[in-house]
Amino acid sequence: MASRDASQIELRLEFAVHIARQAGLHTLTKFRAAGLEVQRKSDGSPVTDADREAEQLLRQLIQDRFPDDAILGEEFGDSAGNSRFRWVLDPIDGTKSFVSGVPLYATLVAVLHDDTPAIGVIFAPAVDEMIYASTDQGCWHVVGKSEPQRAQVSRVSTLAEALFVTTSVKAFSTDRTLDCHTVFDQLQKSCRLTRTWGDAFGYLLVATGRAEVMIDPKLSLWDAAALAPVIEEAGGKFCDWQGRATVHSGEALATNAALAEEVLAILRARE
Repeated sequence: MASRDASQIELRLEFAVHIARQAGLHTLTKFRAAGLEVQRKSDGSPVTDADREAEQLLRQLIQDRFPDDAILGEEFGDSAGNSRFRWVLDPIDGTKSFVSGVPLYATLVAVLHDDTPAIGVIFAPAVDEMIYASTDQGCWHVVGKSEPQRAQVSRVSTLAEALFVTTSVKAFSTDRTLDCHTVFDQLQKSCRLTRTWGDAFGYLLVATGRAEVMIDPKLSLWDAAALAPVIEEAGGKFCDWQGRATVHSGEALATNAALAEEVLAILRARE
């Protein structure tokens, strides 16, 4: 990567960390609030004023600082740009947790450079935990007001010792032609422990070595874009169910790398 591009990414990383925290803290003003209004989108998923307000805040901050950059957000779609950078935003990843008063939701901020994820920030405001990464600059974990610490995936090398995390068991019962439910059953049988501490928080757990396998049968670009740099810079593997390093497939697998082939074998056997 050219030095100019690298310096531009560094500028955006610092800003991404700042605005993710700002937007995430804004969501806390409505978390567990009495009278929180929950609406349903066309796909049946929930949305709140907190989602919309946090994304509007993120968009305004980005447009003021980097007016030439494109922006994609879950709630307000695409805004065109004429630079090589595109911000991808999910103001509340895990809205179902948010509206249920469960603190394992996150604000996601990603930056694509020439359509490739270069920056990822995951901020879980209700537990005051953040992880962020950029290409070739490592992955960093912050809890509360502590200094950033280098994040690293675990060294567990067998599924029998692994913690398997996912977002929803129901997500494996889809109308896809592939037998996703078989995947869940096989992974649950193979792993030491299974939990549904999902959405972005599950990927944070993998990147910090507290879980070994996180998979989603279905997710959007705004769900995935921030995850890839975080997992990869922590020494893990982020890919789709075919093993391709992409955030555009609508599915995701994150592992500590040592387990990647063993998990992929289970995913491929479902066909």
